[in-house]
Amino acid sequence: MDNNLLGDSITLTIFGMGFVFLFLALMVVVTNLMSLIVDKIQPTINVPPLNSDPSNEIDDKTRAIIEAAIKMHTQR
Repeated sequence: MDNNLLGDSITLTIFGMGFVFLFLALMVVVTNLMSLIVDKIQPTINVPPLNSDPSNEIDDKTRAIIEAAIKMHTQR
């Protein structure tokens, strides 16, 4: 009786791990296919670099205020 129970448990474990493996493999394949489809449908967008705009520069007064705030925060 115990031998049959042990065999059934091993069989159930193998089938369970097999189903999980197949599901994960299928999920990887489907995800890659979806990625390829999205790449074909949606054109690539060229985003300019963030640091290329000179209007983003911080003036000296603002930089001093930020540095003072950081210093006050770290001294707590």
